[in-house]
Amino acid sequence: MKPALQLKLSQHLALTPQLQQAIKLLQLSTIEMQQELDRYLLENPLLERVDGDEPEPYADRKAGQEGDVDAPAASGSDEAADRQDDADVPEAPDFDNDDRWDSDAGTFTGGGRDGEDEDGEAQDLHAAHCSLHEHLYRQLGLTQLAERDRTLVRLLIDALDDNGYLATPLPELLEVPPPEQEVDLEELEIALKYIQSFDPLGVGARSPRECLSLQLQALKDDPRCALAQKIVESHLELLAARDFNKLMRLTGCSEDSLKAAQALITSLDPHPGARFAALEARYVIPDVIVKKLRGKWTAYINPDAFPRLRVNRLYAEILARQRRGNGNLGGQLQEARWLIKNVQQRFDTILRVSEAIVERQRQFFEHGEVAMRPLVLREIAEVLGLHESTISRVTSQKYMATPRGLFELKYFFGSHVATDTGGACSATAIRALIKQLIAAEDGKKPLSDSQISEILGQQGIVVARRTVAKYREGQGIAPVNLRKSL
Repeated sequence: MKPALQLKLSQHLALTPQLQQAIKLLQLSTIEMQQELDRYLLENPLLERVDGDEPEPYADRKAGQEGDVDAPAASGSDEAADRQDDADVPEAPDFDNDDRWDSDAGTFTGGGRDGEDEDGEAQDLHAAHCSLHEHLYRQLGLTQLAERDRTLVRLLIDALDDNGYLATPLPELLEVPPPEQEVDLEELEIALKYIQSFDPLGVGARSPRECLSLQLQALKDDPRCALAQKIVESHLELLAARDFNKLMRLTGCSEDSLKAAQALITSLDPHPGARFAALEARYVIPDVIVKKLRGKWTAYINPDAFPRLRVNRLYAEILARQRRGNGNLGGQLQEARWLIKNVQQRFDTILRVSEAIVERQRQFFEHGEVAMRPLVLREIAEVLGLHESTISRVTSQKYMATPRGLFELKYFFGSHVATDTGGACSATAIRALIKQLIAAEDGKKPLSDSQISEILGQQGIVVARRTVAKYREGQGIAPVNLRKSL
């Protein structure tokens, strides 16, 4: 075969750098987006943040504006790009000057940003953390033990787990000290007794039974303690299984006495060291805030989540005067404009999707989870003229702050279950109904999964027993035998 040249015309889809950047920003969470923008700010000198005391150039976008908000159209003209130089947060209207979103409580609370106790709260948040081992070391330093005993106590403290339990048997710990120290088992048992006298009560226990027993020994003056100690030492498994009839028969106690002893045992802490564990806080910044204004549920972008960016005017003016020899800075100027435009378009898309969700889930905001209606990504995609994959990116790791709490946008989507009338009921609403039924049940005769299925069937919701069990377990609700009470 001879080599030949051929001319062929074909079509293919190419993702431009600007489109790739827009897709990347859309799927990032707010915190991840802020980190990404910090990287751009370090690499691109033409990009800068707007100071908080400067006026916002994009204040014409008002929250609560009726109608769908369209994303800005992409334009390659310099005039359209210049209009994006100072893209900034669409300022929400000052509906209630004192309203403020409390992310910890999940509600709106009164008070502005300049609260009098702000400094005091900040000091409490930055309080030094003390681990369990450090807490025990401090107590050990206040004792008058001999140096040999202190060494053995330190050995046992180091062997405690995060819950305060001594998981390693004492005979195995005998192999830790050097043989020349000649440590015997009795000395380790004495050292363990010292630890078990420290705070918190129950630390140094080798089993949950011993942990509860140590705490009851400190409450020996309580009249309920004798029966509670007997149950913990001999019948803890029956109490966990809630076999109250057999417990009363074996202990010879009355129902009232057993109820009092159970209340005392359940008030104890089976994990005394867990309170000293360092908890990693997961911060969530709501992207959208929903409030009821003039009788209508309205969504608007959270100003604290919207980054205020603009092109550095000094560099932009220099580039405008110098048309030659500015290839590198010219490219960075275009990248800065792309970024500002994509950030604006990201929040416009989030707002459009949020408004569509609020429109379809109005009953949820009025009445709660039991009024949640079935909703799928395709329904929102068809209404907004977007692809389902775009809706999926928008609803992942994006949060909506409402008077009922803080929810991920994906929370408002869910499967449906058919009803007798030919309609559909949301799985979220069914979970809420199951939770309500269990909360209102008789503790002496709790509802089984089959009974809950029958009750829902009487309300026209056809749900199988295994589906009820799946929804119940998903909410962390115990089975019927473990919900029984005296």
